[in-house]
Amino acid sequence: MSAYASASKYISLILRHQPEVIGITLDEHGWADVNQLIEGVNRTHPLTMEILEEIVRTDEKQRYSFNEDHTKIRANQGHSIPVDVQLRECEPPEVLYHGTGEKYVSSIEAQGLLPKSRLYVHLSKDTETARNVGSRHGRPVIFLVYAGQMKRDGYTFYLSENGVWLTRKVPVRYLEKISR
Repeated sequence: MSAYASASKYISLILRHQPEVIGITLDEHGWADVNQLIEGVNRTHPLTMEILEEIVRTDEKQRYSFNEDHTKIRANQGHSIPVDVQLRECEPPEVLYHGTGEKYVSSIEAQGLLPKSRLYVHLSKDTETARNVGSRHGRPVIFLVYAGQMKRDGYTFYLSENGVWLTRKVPVRYLEKISR
């Protein structure tokens, strides 16, 4: 793993789950002071403002955002800690997708999609992205999510800054397993 990739994973841990690891706090919207983040990360991973800007700019999943003057940074979604990243409520497409590992299929078929340790269920706009997500958990399985019907039935959807669709849960009746 490259030094940038290692630092990026560590930053993700800090900004999404455990800011206390480096002794910082996030504000109510998930923002961290950039200088404090750099100082804290530097204890274990070399990090400068230039490296941080490169990580944010080149991250293929666009996990992070800076504020306008680059004095604050936050993760765009995926938090397990309660923050309000000011998600935009949006009208979802008729269908979205969820990629998972084969070992989770029976639980999903029984309970639907639940956020577990996160604040939201993450959904993808295409099967390729869902397959990539699922492959991180073993042999990938893709579920089709009838998002349009969910919305008509009163469920709320959000679109994160990096294009990930989010909702609080997906009941079984809105799911169809489309691949193994």
